[in-house]
Amino acid sequence: MDAQGRTPQSVAPRRMSMLKLQESRRMVDGLAVAAAVLASVALIQFAAGSITVTLAYTGGLVVLGLIAFVAGRTPASNPVTQSTDVPDWAVTVAAIELPDLAIAITDRANRLVCANSAFELWFGSSNGPPRLPVDGASADQLARLARASWRDGKAEPVTIADEHRSWTASAVRAGRGDDYMIWRFSPVVRSEPIAKIGKHISGLFGRVLGAAGIVVALVSPDGTVRAGNQALARRAFGDETARMTGQEFVHLLRSDERERIYFAREGKKGSPQTLVQVPLADPDEAAREAVPGKATAESPSLMLLIDAGIGIGGWSSETKGQAAQLEGLLGQLPLGLATTDRDGHFIFANPAFRRAAGITSDDLPPYPGDIVVARDKTAMSDAVRRFGQGPASSGDIAVRLRNDPDEPVSMGLAGVRGLGEAAVLMSLADTTEEARLKRQVAQATKMQAVGQLAGGVAHDFNNVLTAIIGYCDLMLLRHTPGDSDYDDIQQIKANSNRAASLTRQLLAFSRQQTLQPEIIQLPDILSEVGQLLKRLLGAKITLKVQHDRDLGLVRADPRQLEQVIINLAVNARDAIQSAGGGEGTAGTLSFVTRRVEARDIRRMGTEIIPAGDYTVLIAEDTGGGIPQNVIGNIFEPFFTTKEQGKGTGLGLSTVYGIVKQSGGFIFAGNAKGPDGKVKGARFTLYLPVHHVTEEEIKKAEAEETSREWSGGGTILLVEDEDMVRAVAERALARQGYTIVTASDGDEGLEAFLKEPDRFDMVLTDVVMPSMDGPAMAKEIRKARPRLPILFMSGYAEEQLRGEIDIDNMYFIPKPFSVKQIGEKVGDVLRHSSRSERNDR
Repeated sequence: MDAQGRTPQSVAPRRMSMLKLQESRRMVDGLAVAAAVLASVALIQFAAGSITVTLAYTGGLVVLGLIAFVAGRTPASNPVTQSTDVPDWAVTVAAIELPDLAIAITDRANRLVCANSAFELWFGSSNGPPRLPVDGASADQLARLARASWRDGKAEPVTIADEHRSWTASAVRAGRGDDYMIWRFSPVVRSEPIAKIGKHISGLFGRVLGAAGIVVALVSPDGTVRAGNQALARRAFGDETARMTGQEFVHLLRSDERERIYFAREGKKGSPQTLVQVPLADPDEAAREAVPGKATAESPSLMLLIDAGIGIGGWSSETKGQAAQLEGLLGQLPLGLATTDRDGHFIFANPAFRRAAGITSDDLPPYPGDIVVARDKTAMSDAVRRFGQGPASSGDIAVRLRNDPDEPVSMGLAGVRGLGEAAVLMSLADTTEEARLKRQVAQATKMQAVGQLAGGVAHDFNNVLTAIIGYCDLMLLRHTPGDSDYDDIQQIKANSNRAASLTRQLLAFSRQQTLQPEIIQLPDILSEVGQLLKRLLGAKITLKVQHDRDLGLVRADPRQLEQVIINLAVNARDAIQSAGGGEGTAGTLSFVTRRVEARDIRRMGTEIIPAGDYTVLIAEDTGGGIPQNVIGNIFEPFFTTKEQGKGTGLGLSTVYGIVKQSGGFIFAGNAKGPDGKVKGARFTLYLPVHHVTEEEIKKAEAEETSREWSGGGTILLVEDEDMVRAVAERALARQGYTIVTASDGDEGLEAFLKEPDRFDMVLTDVVMPSMDGPAMAKEIRKARPRLPILFMSGYAEEQLRGEIDIDNMYFIPKPFSVKQIGEKVGDVLRHSSRSERNDR
């Protein structure tokens, strides 16, 4: 292909046409010569007037013409045949087709006439040497190479480069008339970076660091020295020519009782050293490999030893011209480092400094003061100028960065000399990960505080609701449907129950609600709420349920699990409608159960879920998925993405609290379709499989065979809330029980000790002033070890059972109705009657 983009096949016919045109011109010239010959013969005849002279002259011309014609035809080949002898470029292209070598052929005008595919791939088919898309210096080298090769036949190869690659270029003159140039371009193979660093350490750069008092060694992951500067050989062996390769690095050092580091050869007579380890690994690649449960690959490290107490200063004049190499080395350090000139202008900043300072653009800001808040800008600028213009020294300054103005950081400053324009070295630790962990800890602390607040509020509110609901029940006993007050009382009770439901949500969030666990199967729970889910989702949203085989039993509160399933379904419905533009949007919600064994958990390699057997419930919808910027907050209380007034933000936090209190785990994520795009949200619940024990079987059989309670008995009622105590007293008195009341634990213990054998049961609150319920119960049990005790509280039963170590203990949560307290007291007396009577 030539410079105008024509292929060799298109050039040949054009040359044939030019040759035919030249042949026509020769014929015209021949006719002109014949005419001139005739004119000269006529002139001879006219001048001489003799036929003999004229014939002699004409014969001579004919003989000379024949000789000239034969001489011209004999040595030369057919001009048409010669001109049509065009090189077969297709054969040439096939011959020069090499995968790792670019070859191009140009003519005298530097037009590209032939090239292989590697040349077209690297440089393009519209570019011919020496005019190639390379940098300015490389273009000049190609031009000089072309001139030298046309003149001398060939020249020394040169190295050229563009933004991404580099090549070794050579050119050779060739062809029958030396009218072609053959160009060859071979890629330059990059050397191994670690080996190059080792050469720098043992070479000039290592001597530069040694002159500044820095001992540097390149140490393999196994602890052996791969390279070191002369300062290391001098300090460790006393000989700068000593061989260091293969030596154990730790054997070169020793430490004293204060953990100060010295060279083993010098001992305490030498100066203590500050050791800095710099892993030579890509920080981004190391972050990707830092997966929980997986070990990151080891890499060599740079070991820097600096005399303790000496700042990074005093660089010698040998460091001139080494600033670029130093910047390359500093770019690998995990510590944020930057340099400025004497006037305080930024010169260089490594990636760690940029991350720590919040510099997101490729260009550095003009001054260090631009990365701090306005209040610290003057102090920062003054400090940089002071270290840049004064003697070589080091120090630090507390500043607040613009990207995180609430957290002050320590900025290290050191005056350096002999590094060209660089006058100040700035250090800043990259605390991005530390800040993230701090935010997580702060969030966890906040959530714990909110949980404690919610639990306390719910406990106190439950006392009020117990009184309201109890008095409503007592009033309903005196009114019948149709009375003027009956409907009003029912409304009060209904709203009280709604308030009780809200407190249960708060307790579920704080994991303090009272659970009544049972041994259940997840498919049974899904079956019971199936019809309710269909009414909640509507006709347009399809509900799909699929169960795995051989699912394990789980121990959980079935009503709370129903609440979990309903909350997930409501969220899925709202997400589908929001993604589709409103009500009536079609979509799908699926619930799938899976059996996961312990080996599957171990195969997952997670550190969150302990190895064991689990029954898994997966809820997946087609609502468009959860945005990545909110997926970490969806379980927080009062966090919602719904419009104002359409959500409380307690739905998923309640789900999380119930699952965690049941001993399970829940994870949120997005489900992808066959095309790889996110189609909806996915919630995965892991509930541990419960293996039924013989004790539980015997307990169930004992409950079934226990005889019925005939009623009656004396109950000691201890409650510090007057309203709750009054409601419970009236409710139990209507059941035929004899009630003795007390307002706190001291009063209740005193009433019991007066007549220990009188009471059949103790009904007490847990949290009371002075002596609380558990302390009073322990004192009572000293006199009556088998006396049943029924605790009532707004806190969680599981929490109280963990704090109260009392046998034969029962529990009823607040708020409760008149019917519920009566039934609970009857159940306790029925279960305990046989053992209590035996004690008597």
